[in-house]
Amino acid sequence: MIWFSRLPAHSRGILYMLVSVTVFASMDMVAKLLGQRVDLSQVLWARYGGQLAVLLLIFAPRLRRALRTEHPWLQLARGLMQLAAAACFFKALQTVGLAEATAVADLAPVLITLGAALILGEKVGTRRMAGIAAALIGALIIIRPGSSVFQLASLWPLGSAVCLAGYALATRHIGLKESPLTGLLYSGLICTGILSLIVPFRWVAPDGPALALMLVIGCLGTIGQMMMIRAYAEAEASSIAPFSYAGLLAASGWGLLVFGAVPDRFTVLGALVIVAAGLYVWHRENMARETVPKGRDAT
Repeated sequence: MIWFSRLPAHSRGILYMLVSVTVFASMDMVAKLLGQRVDLSQVLWARYGGQLAVLLLIFAPRLRRALRTEHPWLQLARGLMQLAAAACFFKALQTVGLAEATAVADLAPVLITLGAALILGEKVGTRRMAGIAAALIGALIIIRPGSSVFQLASLWPLGSAVCLAGYALATRHIGLKESPLTGLLYSGLICTGILSLIVPFRWVAPDGPALALMLVIGCLGTIGQMMMIRAYAEAEASSIAPFSYAGLLAASGWGLLVFGAVPDRFTVLGALVIVAAGLYVWHRENMARETVPKGRDAT
């Protein structure tokens, strides 16, 4: 498409990000449908097995070079964190609405900032800490511990956010030393390998619609991942990260269209608090990179 290639890199990055989060929301919708027909391990196996198959097919000529890594244990940790994040989220979808689960999982960006301070020693000022606290309050509004609607399943998307933050911190530690393709391949290999050991013991014979959904979820996961890589290749992460919250709108739309689920006022309020806090934390980090002298703390 000529018109697309003529767009500024920043605009292309935003569009790639919007496509990515929309595709991932669609994948989550398919996962919720598929989870009603087969075991959770099969849902995860289809998601990562499909991704691995596509990557091996596309990048076979340079596979050996792509698999070279100076951080094998960190790659293993990343893969395990990614698998745990997906497992928690797909488990949540068995009992929690798509919009509710997505809203709580959207805590990940602010948890990354908190983890960077606690684990990587990055400076986090009082204002950004306030943004993190506000996001946690937003999650509590949705989960509502102590209320009649609270159930342990409500904590699964929170576990997903924590694991996503761990995955991102491991990625941040590796930095630009290795290709994103290397991380994708190792994640696919690790997740598919582990799940291939589990699936035979929990296998539920899929019917025709389930097989179709398993194929679709693998394709959507791969497309979403590739679109996100393209987004970060086209534009700076700080400039496109806020658009990841569009996934919450897509999730709410799918929840309404496919499952007839209308988010209640607490979910809407909590989601707004989380998104606002996430955008504020992103804004403070962006300001810090642009204006704070090296070695000084930022608020």
